[in-house]
Order: sequence, then C-alpha cells, then structure tokens
Amino acid sequence: MLKDITLGQYFPGDSVIHKLDPRTKLILVIVFIVTLFLAVDWISYAVMFCITALCIRVSRVRLKSILKGLKPLFFIILLTGILNLFYTKEGSVLLDWWIFTVTTGGIKRAFLMVVRIMLLVCGTLLLTYTTSPLALTDGLEMLLNPLKKIKVPVHEMSMMMSMALRFIPTLIEETDKIMSAQKARGADFSTGKLTERAKALLPLLVPLFVSSFRRADELAVAMESRCYHGGEGRTRMKTLKMARRDWLALLLWAVILAGMILMNIYGI
Repeated sequence: MLKDITLGQYFPGDSVIHKLDPRTKLILVIVFIVTLFLAVDWISYAVMFCITALCIRVSRVRLKSILKGLKPLFFIILLTGILNLFYTKEGSVLLDWWIFTVTTGGIKRAFLMVVRIMLLVCGTLLLTYTTSPLALTDGLEMLLNPLKKIKVPVHEMSMMMSMALRFIPTLIEETDKIMSAQKARGADFSTGKLTERAKALLPLLVPLFVSSFRRADELAVAMESRCYHGGEGRTRMKTLKMARRDWLALLLWAVILAGMILMNIYGI
C-alpha cells in the first residue's frame, strides 16, 4: 500500500504541461476545482472527464501512475459513494429497508460524487507530477507576494511546503523499510483485531518519529551551514516568466469556466 502513495513525486518531462509556468499551473488547478464543483449533471461531468483525460494525455504521465495515486483513497471514495447512495431521497424508490433507502437520485448522486472526487485527485496529482517542488515553491511564493505587505511570512510558508512535499516520498520509503524489518522479526500488521493492529504499529511509529526528527535536525544544520536566514535579500537562479502558452492556457480555462457556469445555470 505504501508503494502506491505517489503524492509529492515529480516525473520529469518535456510536455506542454511540464513547460507551463508553475504560477499558471497553480491558478489552473484552482480554476479546475471551481469548475468541477460547478458541474451538476451528466453532460457537465462528461465534459470535465474528457478535459481531465486530455490533460493527462498531453502531460505524458502514465495512466498507471495516476491510478496508483487513487488507490490509497479507495476506501474514502467508496464510503463517500455509499453515504450518498443511502441518504439521498430524490427520485424513485428502488429499495426501502430499515433506515436505508435507495433511490434513482441516490444512485446518480453517488456515482457523480465518486467521479468528482476521482477527477479532483487526478487534477491535483497532475500538478505535483509535472512540477518540481522547487518550481512549485517559487510559483506559490510569487503568487502570495502581495501578502508580504501585511507581514505574512510568505517565503517561510513556501519553503515549509516545499520541504514537506520533498520528504513525503522519503518518509514513505523509510516507513516501508521499517515495516519490512519488523516483519522479518515476526511483526504482523495485517491480521488480528483493530486494537491488535494498532498495538502492532507502535514498533513502527517510534523508529519512524526518531528518523524524522533526525532528518529535520540534519536539514536545519545544513541550512544554517549555508547561511540561510530566510527570504530577505535572496535571489533566484531561474526567474519565472509567463510565456505565450501560459496566457493561452489561462484563456482556454477561462472559456471552459464560463461554459461550465452557463451549463450550471441551465442545469445541464
């Protein structure tokens, strides 16, 4: 299961999406989320599904990697679908038993909600897959630059986010190694009651926390030895510049957003 968690990973490439400015991609992800929540019916969801599939195709990220990112969220997606299936009273009643009622509206809402969550995850995964943590940090910092006027530590916030994304794959790999070592010593993480599984995790959590604190201390020492004192007076090796493709991508998504607003108004 741990090997299926791909959050924070970056897949280098030379696709159009890889070449977009990180600020553009951050704005597009926000617009994508807003557009997705404006979808109300089959046609609008079909449009969003086709757009997401096209973006994945253009990015040249393997579909297998996207599906691996969805796998850890399987139970959350399934639970969301079940809750919407039984607790939506719209439409004709198909099943009425005890406190559970299944209607045609419930089936429709459950299916569309599952599709919405999956598309939402795919869109956010596509951002991290096609943008390096450093570029993502620079883009976020530049977008939040106006907040510096009210003394918000924008650079420090962006740096923390960058380090968190950078160390997610490292911590997952460390956890997998510790689990393998504990299993070799007879530990069992997959069988038994819930309380027994929770107790079995203690030998895993303690060395993981120790390793995390050690890595954090080593990182702090490395940053101090390089005279890092925050964002004041710092320059960038690569200056971000908006190209023609960035403006075209923003214009295209503005048209898509406007179309989705119209579809929402007319209930399509």
